Amino acid sequence: MCIGQLGNLLPHVTLSANLAQHLMPAWGLSAAEGGLMASGYAFGYMLAVPLLTTLTDRIDARIVLLCGSIVSGLATLAFGIFADGFWSGTIIWSLAGLGFAGAYMPGLKALTDRLPAGDTSRAVTLYTSSFSVGVGLSFLFAQILADRWGWRSAFYATGVGPIAMVGACLLMERRTPAPKAGRLLDFAPVFANREALGCILGYGAHCFELYGIRTWLVGFWTFVAAHQDGPPWMTPVLMSFCFAVISMPASILGNEAALRFGRHRAITVVMIASACVALVIGLNATAPAWVLALLLMIYGLTVPADSGALTAGMSAAAVSEHRGATLALHSTVGFGLSAVGAWGTGVALDIAGGPQSATGWLMVFVVLAAGIALGPLALLWARRAGAEGVARQTR
Repeated sequence: MCIGQLGNLLPHVTLSANLAQHLMPAWGLSAAEGGLMASGYAFGYMLAVPLLTTLTDRIDARIVLLCGSIVSGLATLAFGIFADGFWSGTIIWSLAGLGFAGAYMPGLKALTDRLPAGDTSRAVTLYTSSFSVGVGLSFLFAQILADRWGWRSAFYATGVGPIAMVGACLLMERRTPAPKAGRLLDFAPVFANREALGCILGYGAHCFELYGIRTWLVGFWTFVAAHQDGPPWMTPVLMSFCFAVISMPASILGNEAALRFGRHRAITVVMIASACVALVIGLNATAPAWVLALLLMIYGLTVPADSGALTAGMSAAAVSEHRGATLALHSTVGFGLSAVGAWGTGVALDIAGGPQSATGWLMVFVVLAAGIALGPLALLWARRAGAEGVARQTR
C-alpha cells in the first residue's frame, strides 16, 4: 500500500513544482491566480471525498481506490496535453484532485479494513508518512523533467505513477463491509464524536499550513537563490525534495511522541513550534541562503510532525460503523483548508509586493503561522467539550 501510494503521489505537486518558474510566466498569471489554480486540486478533492470515502462503509474500499487512482493518472496526463491557461489548467487540475479523493482516504480505509484488531496507529502513521516521500519524489521528478524537456513532459511522466496503486489493488484480497442501512452522507454521528472532531479540525489547520508552503516553496527558494549568494548546488529542486522527504521521519516521530507524552500535548507543542519557525523564516527572508536552508529544514520537520498523530487519533476515535464517514469529514475539512491555504498565501503574496518582494514572503509566512496556530485551539475546544460531556453523564 505504501509503494502504491508513492505512485499515486507522483502527480501531487507537479503543478506547484512548476508554478513559479514555468506556468505563471508562460500564462501571465498573478500569484493569486497561480495559488487558485494550485488549490483546484484540493478543491476537487474536497468536493468528491465525502461521497467516495463514505461509500467505503458500503462497498469494498479497494474498488474506490482503484477507480480514483485511474482518474488521477488520466487527469494528470490530460493537463500535460490540453492545459493552455488559467481556466483550462484549473478545471483539469481539479479533476486530478477529484481522482485523488478516491485514492488517499479510501486507501487508508482499505488498509485499516485489512489490519488485525488492536492499536493500528503505527501502521496508519507509516501509510500517512509515506505521503511525504511521494510528495518529495513528485517535487524531484516534476522539476527535473520540466527543466530538461519542458513542463508538459513532467505531467506526462508523473501521470503514469498511479499504475503502481492499480497493481496493489489487483493484488489485494476482497473485503466487503457488512450491509448498512440509512443515508449515505450521514455525518451527524461524526459531529457528535468530539474526540474525533478535535483531530479533524486540527488536521484542517495542519493542511492549511502544509499545502500553503508546498504551493510556494519552489517560488520562495527561487527568490532566495536570486537575491542571496548561496552554493550553486542549493537549488529549488534539492530544497523542495529535502523539505518533503524529511517529513516522513518527522511524522513517525511525532506519532511516537504522541503515544509517549499524550496526543493533545504533543500535537499542541508541535503546532506552536511550527508557527514560531514560520514567523522566523518570514522575518529573515533576506538572510544568507545557508541560514534560510537550515530554517526550512527545521520547518520541514515541524510542519508534518503532527500529521500522523492527528490522523491516527481520528482513526482511533472513530466508531467502526462510521469510520468511512469519519475519514470523509477528515479529508473534506483537511483539503478544503488546503485550498484556502494555497489561494490565501497567493493573495497575501500579491498584496505585499509579489514573488520578488521580501515583504511579500513575510506575509506568506505570517499567514501560514496564523493558520497553524488555530490547531491547538481546536484541540483545546474538543478536550473541554469532551470533559463537559463526561461530567454531565456522571451527575
